Amino acid sequence: MLAEKYAERIEKIFAKYPDKRSAIMPLLYIAQEEYGYLSEEALKEVAALCDVDPTQAHSIAGFYTMFRESPKGTYWLQVCTDLPCALRGADQFYKDLCDYLDVEDGGTTADGIFTVEQVMCLAACDKAPMFQCNFHYYENYDMEQMKVLIEQLRAEAASESDTDTATETASESGED
Repeated sequence: MLAEKYAERIEKIFAKYPDKRSAIMPLLYIAQEEYGYLSEEALKEVAALCDVDPTQAHSIAGFYTMFRESPKGTYWLQVCTDLPCALRGADQFYKDLCDYLDVEDGGTTADGIFTVEQVMCLAACDKAPMFQCNFHYYENYDMEQMKVLIEQLRAEAASESDTDTATETASESGED
């Protein structure tokens, strides 16, 4: 499916790399964008495009924290709890975040909006507690700021859900 739907993008990616294997990471991004995460089928698809064994694509996806190998919430919160960040309060911040969202480490909220994970080193130790949400950095945060952001993101998710429902209803009734 990727080869057909993203043929032009894939062609541009392959043009940048003399060896197809070198294109695995950009193709994994495309697969994750399309499917929401990297399923076994998505990994096989990328491996086939790059003429490598699926194990190679899987090992790359498993090594880097930016790739999802299972479904995640709409907002993927990754909190750095590496030692320098922990010394600036990241461990407590992470615990408080999990408590506030009522999730375990690596868990997703019951409404499917947030997935919360610990990661090691987001390269902003001096700005901890810090985290990334869908790959956007948030630095020098405390729980009060986090609660405000969470409620903003919940409202955004609800708004998008309402828009999606209205679009589905209009297309079911033949309106456009």
